[in-house]
Amino acid sequence: MHVPQERYDAIAREIASDDSPVGIDAKKTHIVIIHLLEDLQRRLDRIEAHLGLTNDAER
Repeated sequence: MHVPQERYDAIAREIASDDSPVGIDAKKTHIVIIHLLEDLQRRLDRIEAHLGLTNDAER
């Protein structure tokens, strides 16, 4: 997976934490990931609804 350097640097700055032994704010990082996953799920739900492919049993 290739991440353009400019985007990589922006993400690194966003999740960085000098207070963390690993250099990132784990809580903030997880919140960002979960937020993006929720956004993807909403987008996928809209696409599936548009195509008539709703199948909530698989979730």
